[in-house]
Amino acid sequence: MSKQESTCQCLFQKKIHPVKIVTHFDNVFEERTPVILRGQYIGDVTEKWSSVEYLAEKGGAKPVKIHVSPIPQMDFINKNFAYKSLPFNEFVRRAAEDTHKEFFISETEKYYLRALGDDVRKEVADISVQFPELAQDLVIPDLFPRDRFFSSVFRIASRGLQLWTHYDVMDNILIQISGRKKVVLFDPADAHNLYLNGDKSEVLDIDHPDSEKYPKFYSAIRYEGQLEPGDILFIPALWFHNVVSLDFGVAVNVFWKHLEDKMYDNKDIYGNKDLQPAVRAMQIADRAIKALEELPPVYRDFYARRLVSKIENKCYIKSDVT
Repeated sequence: MSKQESTCQCLFQKKIHPVKIVTHFDNVFEERTPVILRGQYIGDVTEKWSSVEYLAEKGGAKPVKIHVSPIPQMDFINKNFAYKSLPFNEFVRRAAEDTHKEFFISETEKYYLRALGDDVRKEVADISVQFPELAQDLVIPDLFPRDRFFSSVFRIASRGLQLWTHYDVMDNILIQISGRKKVVLFDPADAHNLYLNGDKSEVLDIDHPDSEKYPKFYSAIRYEGQLEPGDILFIPALWFHNVVSLDFGVAVNVFWKHLEDKMYDNKDIYGNKDLQPAVRAMQIADRAIKALEELPPVYRDFYARRLVSKIENKCYIKSDVT
């Protein structure tokens, strides 16, 4: 282990909190922190979907759009992957392999499916619509008001694949059905430490970040857990999450609207556009920055700090954020 890796490990060990595992969900969602629900009834889906052949047969030859990456760490900002299409049954068989006889980029390429609506510009993902035969195997626990349901996203990933750190604007549960996943989460209050580009972090390697390029990342508190088949991870809106598939894995994400409808963009079919008041605030901030740029450096710095202080005093919940 290099000196930098050793330093990284020591710094992170001081700031790692395990994700709480619970067997009941009373008041879980009110606390607004991630938890792993274990022992919930989801049908016999974990047994059925552990079979690649079963998935291929029930899913059929429906074409699906997938991410294909030559390396395990996927980077959405720099697009180190390609979008390709395959029949679902062929995709599942390839995703379950470590080495491929047929491939797009390399024989060790990784595959990732984030299922879409049939009309990708107008329809949200709903496993009961896009994959009805498979959907009938799954019982989604009654964990949220059904009239607030937004989408159910079918996800399949190759072993070792890592999904970039990002946040969603809706509450959701990740139902792990086959395979295991390592999950790392960060509190929304750590947004200033994560080097954001839109809703994603620019820090690709969260276990060994570049200490010179991303020094503040070491101040972020990590919440870590491991999902086993049948586990359900509650991810509150705005919590950052990074997921590694330790095995070939199948999961279903269910999103719902925690806030009033007017808060969300009604044209957002992915459920990842920022809330409407936040969008307006960002636009105002852009105009404020442009105005401050008219000032000489010392004056610009002074008034920028006043503006930041005003926002912090008025809007922050935690007073210890710096």
